[in-house]
Amino acid sequence: MSRIAMKTPLVEMDGDEMTRIIWQLIKDKLITPFVDLKSEYYDLGLEERERTADAVTVEAAEATKRLGVAVKCATITPNAARVEEYNLSEMWKSPNGTIRAILDGTVFRAPIVVKGIEPYVAAWTKPITIARHAYGDVYRNCELTIDGPGKVELVYTAADGTETRALIHEFTGQGIVQGVHNLDASIEGFARSCFNFALDTKQDLWFGAKDTISKTYDHRFKDIFQEIFDAEYAERFAKTGIEYFYTLIDDIVARVMRSEGGFIWACKNYDGDVMSDMVSTAFGSLAMMTSVLVSPDGYYEYEAAHGTVQRHYYKHLAGEETSTNSVATIFAWSGALRKRGELDELPELVGFADRLEQATLATIEAGEMTGDLVAITSIPNPTKLSTEAFIDAIASRL
Repeated sequence: MSRIAMKTPLVEMDGDEMTRIIWQLIKDKLITPFVDLKSEYYDLGLEERERTADAVTVEAAEATKRLGVAVKCATITPNAARVEEYNLSEMWKSPNGTIRAILDGTVFRAPIVVKGIEPYVAAWTKPITIARHAYGDVYRNCELTIDGPGKVELVYTAADGTETRALIHEFTGQGIVQGVHNLDASIEGFARSCFNFALDTKQDLWFGAKDTISKTYDHRFKDIFQEIFDAEYAERFAKTGIEYFYTLIDDIVARVMRSEGGFIWACKNYDGDVMSDMVSTAFGSLAMMTSVLVSPDGYYEYEAAHGTVQRHYYKHLAGEETSTNSVATIFAWSGALRKRGELDELPELVGFADRLEQATLATIEAGEMTGDLVAITSIPNPTKLSTEAFIDAIASRL
């Protein structure tokens, strides 16, 4: 069988632990037998990030700006335990945070809906799409440990040398302090991405923050969204028959839990990180959610929205059988290949991406699935497959 040709390479970002194992299985069994894969490969595994002082992450992001489409494996964001485990020279920042800071844009995450996996929230009958701002907040933070009594201030030094100061806290003992920032231009891009996506998909857009407490930082998000909506989108929303509204994040959460779904939930960066995990789990599994970063400059980065599945990786290293769900990683590949095909006008590549997703869902609906889905499926007598056997079952249908 002749393989489907590609014109332009996509950026391939390899990752860590169990998802790295899955990454190679997907390539070997589901991609390269059918597609003459062209990719510019970057190893974002923690060892390579350590070896290059994290320069490889920046190189991968810059390559995405050059080639336009990327697909990324899950990666470790090291904490103190990981620094010791991997003998790191420093606690490297989140690769996703670094990439998103370079590309900017918005991360859209939506559950992968399949027959036989019903949401835990009974009211949810339609998918909920999380639109996560992809810049700033704790992912670009600056932190200090305070060793004893003293004063901590925010200091802004203008270009002409004048200073503006705000007292954060007078410490009388030990403590911690954190500084975060954002950019008007990035928030504006976030707002327009959300409004455009709502119009494209004809879905209501909900946005929530905590402007009653964060009267400058969160209030800035609220104001920018409203100004852009009023000036550029209000009439178009009305003609389309969809709604935009803002309310406090805690009120949004309550509304979401009572809703039937079928809307876009815009979240600040950290809120989107947490709430996308809640939504994906409530719809079935962390491994059952698509994730794509859409840059205002037209760059696309597809990824799995979950972590590196550390526990399964240790079982794999011990020679034990694992049953790790690879669906989100498969859909990251299919999403990237579809977008590459659309941009390069390759209908055969777009069609392959569609069939890869169809084969994946058909496998689950036939009762062949990984352990996380076996535990929650309504399909009678499901078959629990190992990590590799599940991918083999998809390959046989493909």
